[in-house]
Amino acid sequence: MSVRRRVLLLLKPLDVYPTRPTAVPKSPSSSPLAPKILSYLDDRVRVHKETINFCKDVLQRKSINWEPLLRNNLSQPVRHVDLVITVGGDGTLLQASHFLDDSVPVLGVNSDPTQADEVNAFSNEFDATRSTGYLCAATAGNFEQVLDEILEGHKLPSQLSRISVSLNGHCLPTYALNDILAAHPCPASVSRFSFRIKRDAETSSRLVNCRSSGLRVSTAAGSTAAMLSAGGFRMPSSSNVLQYMVREPILLSPVESPWLHGSIEPDQSMQIAWYNQEGVIYFDGSHVQYSIQHGDSIELSALAPILKVYLSQRESTNDIF
Repeated sequence: MSVRRRVLLLLKPLDVYPTRPTAVPKSPSSSPLAPKILSYLDDRVRVHKETINFCKDVLQRKSINWEPLLRNNLSQPVRHVDLVITVGGDGTLLQASHFLDDSVPVLGVNSDPTQADEVNAFSNEFDATRSTGYLCAATAGNFEQVLDEILEGHKLPSQLSRISVSLNGHCLPTYALNDILAAHPCPASVSRFSFRIKRDAETSSRLVNCRSSGLRVSTAAGSTAAMLSAGGFRMPSSSNVLQYMVREPILLSPVESPWLHGSIEPDQSMQIAWYNQEGVIYFDGSHVQYSIQHGDSIELSALAPILKVYLSQRESTNDIF
């Protein structure tokens, strides 16, 4: 007798979408949102809800045990399941990743992907761009097909590197799938820190002293996000090299300038000394935060458990990251 698969269906909640104003404006000029935008926002809720219901219907027909859970209610490490399915966008999968080790694979379903025709149609009124979905292998259109390929063993997950962070010698319990940012809590304030790249106790780079808006370090998966927007480079999804960039540096010497942007190899780590009275380490955007203060030491490396993620065929076979 075959063992029934156990699946956790992790859902982006509906209340994250903007709602209509409760008061009816007296004139068109007093309306905070044009009617087209209001209708568009209603559609976002409707499409997301329809995708959730569709995924539930598909799972109901399969010979598996499954249960739904809102992502906001996920507070403990995920254990005793064979697969996690996230329905939302990359943000929902990123949030799930913080509760997963290297034993449970995850499949992302982009519940409301960007439609090029809508972006063009509304370009003079508002931005209709929605989830990019780099980490999501499925949409409502192909969810059942992708799920069947997984259940039948025809589709294997990719192994994505994550970032391990130690604070004052203690390893933090969260691993970053996309990136980490060390910065002042106020984005307008200057951050003061130093760093060096170390291979072992005797081999390290020069010490780089920085005054800037912060330091970002990304994985291969995160190299298409904020890192790329800031002028970084894409990395193959299979790479376990980390990429770092000093954000908006102030008056660095010509000797230190070449060290503003570079790579951290798998056998290397980055050692950071923090010199601000306060600061924050942000994991994958604002999903997880840890406070830091003057004199703290931070160590970053790729020595973290990988995450098994089912990627689309295009993203798993090409160097799109």
